[in-house]
Amino acid sequence: MKLVIQIPCYNEAETLEIALNDLPKHIDGIDEIEYLIINDGSSDDTEQVALDWGVNYIVHFKRNLGLAKGFLAGIDLALRHGADIIVNTDADNQYSGADIDKLVRPILNKEADIVIGERPIDEIDEFSFIKKKLQRFGSWVVRIASKTDIPDAPSGFRAYSRKAAMRINVHNEYTYTLETIVQAGRNKMAITSVPVHTNPELRKSRLMNSMAAYIKKSMLTVLRAVLMYKPMKVFTMISSVFILIGTVIGVRFLYFYFTGSGNGHVQSLILATTMIIIGFQTFVTGLQADVISANRKILEDMQFRIKKLEFGLLDPDGNAIDMESGKQDGDGL
Repeated sequence: MKLVIQIPCYNEAETLEIALNDLPKHIDGIDEIEYLIINDGSSDDTEQVALDWGVNYIVHFKRNLGLAKGFLAGIDLALRHGADIIVNTDADNQYSGADIDKLVRPILNKEADIVIGERPIDEIDEFSFIKKKLQRFGSWVVRIASKTDIPDAPSGFRAYSRKAAMRINVHNEYTYTLETIVQAGRNKMAITSVPVHTNPELRKSRLMNSMAAYIKKSMLTVLRAVLMYKPMKVFTMISSVFILIGTVIGVRFLYFYFTGSGNGHVQSLILATTMIIIGFQTFVTGLQADVISANRKILEDMQFRIKKLEFGLLDPDGNAIDMESGKQDGDGL
């Protein structure tokens, strides 16, 4: 059983060695632990610090591509080198390395495919009162959107089984944390959380330039993810609002019409018709989006099967073997 711990980095030369030194060298149930750094276009000595420390792998970007792309690149490299479990943590040593044992335990026990570290938000002194409340509210929104019970959605401290890592798709360029939870929840993947500790802050967050920008990007990320996985439900709700308003206005017009004063309310008829047409068009858009969503799910399944062929093991007959169970899939993929 191989564990790969990956750390996305952007100008982390001052804190990276501290974070690396805090990582575990042995975990019960894990045969091999390797370390991977994603150098996301750093202009300082981040990569040299990693090399001097002795990390096993380095993903090098010539320019800063963002957290989401760096995360996916690390996942890809870890899979190529046979990782059975992949843990993602931060280069600023926000999370305690000792808690990685707690993160991987549900995967080792076959209880989950994705495990997310739940920070003690209310106990973090560096978080302002507003930020704590927004973190709680944002996690609540993600729970509703994903139909999961993850209490700390923005947490980047998480573990993925090999199977889950091969199913990951991130479409936004901002962050992977929220979208992957919605994706996992909507795809009925086994996802859970465990309480973890945090270390004192070594530097300010670079993901959040301002609270307003963070809220805006996070809400757009969640909305986009929901639209991708449940478009029919969203568009039906929107169309129902327009149709209901149009119907109410239409009934109001008919009342005046049959009571002999309809001539003075023609504008109500026009508005009612317009609202109903908009509602119907929105519903048709939802049907089209639902068809696209179904096709996307087929493509994701094809991508997963291709990754199993690319990253998995093949038996003498060319059939893929599941890396976690050692059992051959019934469909040969």
